[in-house]
Amino acid sequence: MQQPDVYIPVTEAKNRLLDLVRGMARKDDVVAITRDGVPAAILVSVNRFREWMETLEILSDAKTITSLRHSLGQAASGKWEEAESVFGAEDR
Repeated sequence: MQQPDVYIPVTEAKNRLLDLVRGMARKDDVVAITRDGVPAAILVSVNRFREWMETLEILSDAKTITSLRHSLGQAASGKWEEAESVFGAEDR
C-alpha cells in the first residue's frame, strides 16, 4: 500500500494550504495532514483522486474482476496471446 509522501501538522497545513494546493499541480505527492502526530486527513491531486476512483470502479465490477483473474491465471501458466491475434494486425 502506498504511504503518504509528506506528513504535515494541521496547523502548518492551514498556513500553507495555498502552497500545498499549488504543489499538487507540479508534483503528484500524497500529503498526510496530521493532528497530534497522527494522520487525520489526506490531500491528493485531482488527477490522483480520479485514478483512485477509476480503480475502485474497476475493482467493484464483478465481471471485470472475473475476467482479470482469468487472464492473470492464463499468464501465470504461460498461456500468452500475441497482440495481433487479439487486436488484429496493424495496417502498414
